[in-house]
Amino acid sequence: MPKLLHLACSPRADSESAAGARVFLDQFRNSRPEWEIDAMNLWRDHLPDFEGYVLEAKYARINGKPFTDSQRDAFAVVERLALRLSLADRVLISTPMWNFSIPYKLKQWLDVIVQPGLTFRFDPGQGYLPLLKDRPTIVILASGSDFVTGMNRGRIDMATPYLREVLRFIGISNVRFVPIGPTTGSTEPIRAAREAAHRLLAEMATRF
Repeated sequence: MPKLLHLACSPRADSESAAGARVFLDQFRNSRPEWEIDAMNLWRDHLPDFEGYVLEAKYARINGKPFTDSQRDAFAVVERLALRLSLADRVLISTPMWNFSIPYKLKQWLDVIVQPGLTFRFDPGQGYLPLLKDRPTIVILASGSDFVTGMNRGRIDMATPYLREVLRFIGISNVRFVPIGPTTGSTEPIRAAREAAHRLLAEMATRF
């Protein structure tokens, strides 16, 4: 059964990014009823802190040393998280922009799965090489500013280039971003941005 992995990165169920994801997924389910949705809420699902036995296991792998039992158990959690991404035929990431970039839970997930031997490798002659196959990926990015028309109020979007580069690093280059913004300020621009994004997401879901 083909699988779509959805990473929900907002702590608020009623957030703009979550609402956009619901629009997309409702249409996707109608268009692709045979697909499995692997939903991961980064605020509810367990993400290991990268310290202690997990950190020890990482450097044991790098240095070619065997795991202790504690290191093996700890690193198995990391391997399972990377496997969930590896097994996904499509990926949907719905996230707000926080302080110009991404929420720390999404950064934590990336820091956990971007590991040598799991999602990338280093070749002395070729440098860093991705280990994941490319797959269609959509990032819904909600922000208080309007980065579509340029009315961004002096803010900088560091989330889009960061996510594009870190996903490319592990092999995922087929990424489309759907911004939703502004999400703060006057009612009419918020409504217009939301409706435009929802129309686009519903249309994209039929072809995803």
